[in-house]
Amino acid sequence: MFPDELRSRAQAQRAAGRTPMQMARRLDAPRAPVDPLVRGVAVNRPDPLGFGELPLIGCWVNPGWSNGLIIEDRPADWIDPGAPRHDSGGLTGIVVARQDDRGISLAGFLVDTYCLGAKNAVPPTRLDQYDMPFFVAEFFGAYPDPPMRAPIDLARNLVCGAVDFARRLGFEPHQDYDSAVGHLGAWQPPGRIRFGRHGRPLFIQGPHDNAGRIIQTLDRSVGAGNYEYALVAGG
Repeated sequence: MFPDELRSRAQAQRAAGRTPMQMARRLDAPRAPVDPLVRGVAVNRPDPLGFGELPLIGCWVNPGWSNGLIIEDRPADWIDPGAPRHDSGGLTGIVVARQDDRGISLAGFLVDTYCLGAKNAVPPTRLDQYDMPFFVAEFFGAYPDPPMRAPIDLARNLVCGAVDFARRLGFEPHQDYDSAVGHLGAWQPPGRIRFGRHGRPLFIQGPHDNAGRIIQTLDRSVGAGNYEYALVAGG
């Protein structure tokens, strides 16, 4: 594997929230050369102003993004060939690439469309044209099928709408959300998507979720019996 390819793949692995040990395993590389990539690669940040006005290069989402969602007046280009074949449990990945004066600026989001909103966000990261395909492929590496191109309006509705839904339930987005959301451009609520699984909040516990705290928050915001949950064994 060429050094530049390893660098861009490691950058996307870091963006998706994986640890150095997990990254080394996925990249089939010793952990020693991966560690400096984790520390140093994903820090090339563009100027944080005016992202939504930069020319759009592309936007990607995972097949199956629409499972469980209710969409009003669905636009013809909001397609999802992965539904209902792929069920991601409400976890949707979105990557947006824009052109700036020194290369390509990418931002990414991992969104829980059923309950928690933006669980992870990747602040704008500058890459060159060669590195972009590796970044996108690795970011979506946990999904069974490759990502699909999507209109930016769909990305805005998925990310911003899910965050708005989660905030009404009592959950704030990932700490890097505010830095990344400018890549989507302006969003005007209300959106076209009704979040939750079939309109009802569903909490599916992830490996880093504090289930007790989340359930207490849901009890306060919507009341016991007005949401569903799925816990890991012993949770």
